Amino acid sequence: MKKYIIVTGGTKGIGRAVVMRFARAGFAVVTCARSTADLLTLATDIEQAIPGSELYTLSADLSQPDEARRFTDFVLALGGKIEVLVNNTGAFTPGRLQDDTEDGSVLRHMIDVNLYSTYDVTRALLPSMLAHGGGHIFTMCSVASLRAYPSGGAYSVAKFALLGLTKALREELKEQSIRVTAVLPGATLTASWEGADLPPERFIKAEDVAEAIFGAYTLSPQAVVEELLIRPQLGDI
Repeated sequence: MKKYIIVTGGTKGIGRAVVMRFARAGFAVVTCARSTADLLTLATDIEQAIPGSELYTLSADLSQPDEARRFTDFVLALGGKIEVLVNNTGAFTPGRLQDDTEDGSVLRHMIDVNLYSTYDVTRALLPSMLAHGGGHIFTMCSVASLRAYPSGGAYSVAKFALLGLTKALREELKEQSIRVTAVLPGATLTASWEGADLPPERFIKAEDVAEAIFGAYTLSPQAVVEELLIRPQLGDI
C-alpha cells in the first residue's frame, strides 16, 4: 500500500524542508497552506527538484474547524497508509498578555492556529492510522514550549499547550504502535525572522530540522524520540 506523509503548512520554512526531504525518500506527500499561489510554487519547485515525485495539495486555513475537516477529508479520500503526520501549521504574534485586546483575540487566535489545528487534524486522521496499525506523529512545538517569553505571551501559552497535547498523545498511543514526537526548534532561518539584523549562521537551518525529523522517523519501531530539542549552536536568540 502506498505510504503518505501529511505535512500541514508545507510551503515555507520547516514545513517545506520536511516536504522536500520526505519526497526525496519516495513518499507521496500531502500538504496544505492558506495561499494557493504558494502551493503552486511548491508543486513547480518539487517537480523540478525531484522529477516524478507525488504531491497533493489543498488550500485551507486550519485555524478554522470546517477548513481542517475539509483538508482531512481530502487526505482520507486519497486512500493509502498515513505513515507520517507532521503538524507544522503555526503562527507567531508578538506582544504581552496584559496588552491583548479586551476580547482576548490574540491569545484565542494563537490557540486556534497553533493548538486546535493540530488537535483537529490529528483527531480526524488518527482512526485511519490506528486501522493501518501504526505511524509516526510529529508536532511542531518550540523552545517557547519550555520557557515563556515576555514578548510572546500568547504564543508561549499556545506552544506550552501543544507540548501538553503531544505528551498526552504519546501516553495514549504507545501501546498502539504509533510513535509521537514533539519537535522543539529554537530560532530557525525562516520568513518569521525576515528583517532581523543577525547573520544567517546565528540561526538553525530549516533543512537541519527536517533532517532531524527524518532521522527520528527512521529509527526502529521499538524506539521513539519523544522530544527533539534543537537550538542554534550559540544558544537561543
